Amino acid sequence: MANSTPLSSSGIAAQVLQAYLETEYRVLADPPFVLLIDCFSAPLASLHARHGVACSSFLTACNPYSQLVDAALNVRRQQQLSADLQARGCVYYSGEGAHPSGSWPAEPSFLVLGLDLRQACALGQQYEQNAVLCCDAQAIPRLVLLR
Repeated sequence: MANSTPLSSSGIAAQVLQAYLETEYRVLADPPFVLLIDCFSAPLASLHARHGVACSSFLTACNPYSQLVDAALNVRRQQQLSADLQARGCVYYSGEGAHPSGSWPAEPSFLVLGLDLRQACALGQQYEQNAVLCCDAQAIPRLVLLR
């Protein structure tokens, strides 16, 4: 993805970046599936084809800049993101980002069909996120750093 920030030049701590790379991005579709960064996803490709889109993005409003906040605040932030997506007419699936070690609470998230790189970055910045996942027609999730 042309607009992604190189990992080496980011202001995000190396251990946080590593955690993002190791995280399982779970999509609660029927059937559910997991996205892994830089790995082709046949279920995602199928979902793209079924909905006639060439891209999607996986994002959350939880834990701004990877700083843990109160669970109730995360719920409110995620509800606001859902309302923003609905106002845009987006089709999206619930999901969660969870590190396999369980060392960080799973973060409720959304896989948004048809949300392109520019739109995903704008929403990620609006919700104070370090990064978003963007998937193009190749159905390979890419980590896109926002700072």
